[in-house]
Amino acid sequence: MTLPSDRSPARPGDLRAIAVHAGTVFVGQIAIMGFGVVDTIVAGRHSALALAALAVGGAVFATVFIPLVGLVQALLPVWAEMRGARRPADIGPSVRQALYVCAAASVLGMALLLYPAPLLRWTRVPPGLQPLVLDYLAVIAWSLPATLLFRTFSTLSQALGLPRLVTWLQVVALAVKLPLSIWLTFGGAGVPAMGVVGCAWATFVINHLLLLLALALLLTQSPYAPLALWRRMERPHLPTLRAFARLGIPAALSMLFEVTSFTLMALFIARLGATAAAAHQIAANMAALMFQVPLSLAVAAGARVSYWRGAGEQTHAARLAWQSFRAATLMGAALAAAVFIARPALAAIYTEDGGVARLAARLLAWVALYHLADAAQTVAVFLLRCYRVTLAPLLVYSVLLWGVGLAGGYLLAYQGLPGLLPAQQSPDAFWQAAVVALMLVAAAMGVMLRRVR
Repeated sequence: MTLPSDRSPARPGDLRAIAVHAGTVFVGQIAIMGFGVVDTIVAGRHSALALAALAVGGAVFATVFIPLVGLVQALLPVWAEMRGARRPADIGPSVRQALYVCAAASVLGMALLLYPAPLLRWTRVPPGLQPLVLDYLAVIAWSLPATLLFRTFSTLSQALGLPRLVTWLQVVALAVKLPLSIWLTFGGAGVPAMGVVGCAWATFVINHLLLLLALALLLTQSPYAPLALWRRMERPHLPTLRAFARLGIPAALSMLFEVTSFTLMALFIARLGATAAAAHQIAANMAALMFQVPLSLAVAAGARVSYWRGAGEQTHAARLAWQSFRAATLMGAALAAAVFIARPALAAIYTEDGGVARLAARLLAWVALYHLADAAQTVAVFLLRCYRVTLAPLLVYSVLLWGVGLAGGYLLAYQGLPGLLPAQQSPDAFWQAAVVALMLVAAAMGVMLRRVR
């Protein structure tokens, strides 16, 4: 029995189908980003201390959470290939095995979030701020299992070509998140004011609500019926779990290198003062927002390419992968050009401080170049996972993002190049090194993608 969504359009419509899928994913990703925006505004209105605790707690959570999401999201090609091969009944047992992956990831992630004191000491978080950060992370930690399970549902739905169901849930969740965060942070109707911990409790409630709604969809929506999801859990199947690990662990580590290159950059730039840190925050926020475009395209293209691979159409899948990579490069160039042209106006949206705005506008020029490379490499690495190429990208990430990008930025900013360049003492140095590193990453990923068949 085949899924209703298996009636694929004609091959000339593949790029159009990817575009529609990517657009739907993009809306959902923006809604998820809205969670952080809501909490930032609410915490900022509560107190400067709450905002500072949210900034630190959010950075710790992102460092733990994003790699674990990569572990789960890397399973998309597995289920998309089963769909392409017209084997929906095989998807159910595979999803049930993925629940063991979620359980292991949840235990690891919760341990790190519940006991973050060594990390807080290493990053020299002010002692007066640490208790509030610990309280925030203690609540967030208990929302992690529900979050990872919802991400599993999201990955499954993307693999089946059903992104709208995920996006609707994410948009509805954002609409609930705003009033809930305000209520729990400031209190009212018999609920005491919780400060920034109220934002954490709102996140806890929303993530469990999303999980319950996802379970309801799995039970009631006909496209999921052929998957036989609701049978008894099998024992752990080591060959399946090993295959998941070969795909998911390198993906998780790659995302760890990527996210820590950003978080550590922010910590190093903080030494340059408030103006530099604020300008960098604007640049990093814009880079994160722009990243949602290639990320959405990568998810959609990965699902489509894996579908054709599962259907046995290897030549067409390889051609479509390369077309998607070129489309990502062109879209990245267009968005980078728009940001480069509009960078003074964009900086002015974020701040009224003239010094911060001028420095941020300068950094946004580097962000534009950064995005050009980021768009290409993001889509390429997702597509390489469709071909089970994972270790080489991990090696590239570790050497270039940390070795060239992060270390190179530190060298240019604080030490300079003896006899050639003095220390810049500016956040520009970090973005310059990051651009060079990511350009090299994009070139390497493009070469690897060109060779897949």
